[in-house]
Amino acid sequence: MIRVLIADDQTIVRAGFAALLAAQPDIDVVAQGGDGREAVRLAETHRPDVVLMDIRMPGMDGIDATKRILADPANASTRVLVLTTFDVDEYVYEALSAGASGFLLKDATADDLVSAVRVVARGDALLAPQVTGRLIKEFSRQRRARPRPAPGLATLTARETEVLGLIAGGLSNGEIARSLVVSEHTVKTHVARVFTKLGLRDRAQAVVLAYESGLVTPGGARED
Repeated sequence: MIRVLIADDQTIVRAGFAALLAAQPDIDVVAQGGDGREAVRLAETHRPDVVLMDIRMPGMDGIDATKRILADPANASTRVLVLTTFDVDEYVYEALSAGASGFLLKDATADDLVSAVRVVARGDALLAPQVTGRLIKEFSRQRRARPRPAPGLATLTARETEVLGLIAGGLSNGEIARSLVVSEHTVKTHVARVFTKLGLRDRAQAVVLAYESGLVTPGGARED
């Protein structure tokens, strides 16, 4: 069973999500909260597999709540799926930077919501990497932010660094394998090592780190 915590300040929205997810044979809605502070408390109590996290809530917002939940070592297997009204929203970028595994629009279909929970629960990023990449490129361009050092990059081999750059470029494992002329199994091994060395949860975090560290630029080229 996939254990889900729902955090949203709108009671009707929260109840609707809960009813839909609870109707699935493999999903159990273990708790519901109306703000970020309550979400943190409920995550500590229930240790959910997935948190559906609204971004804009009174008091503690979804970004701070995401940071606090994922900073708790006991929540190492918890994934956060951010809910937002807008597909291009600076808060979405902040949430991904905080460790969220992806985001979902509140007007998504019922099937999309259920599928999203299952995707995130098995440890994958919700969005296709190229979609997350475009989002991060856009905010990198808007902010003109200076690269943030990522000391862990120095621990990567040349091939692992290359694989990280390709992930940030939106390539799937199969596409990376064809680009490097290696097997997909080899690529999966490289990706696993990159995630382990850099302490990443999924591809969404890998894309964020690649752009924030300056490994790749908003134009798509790697910084050597």
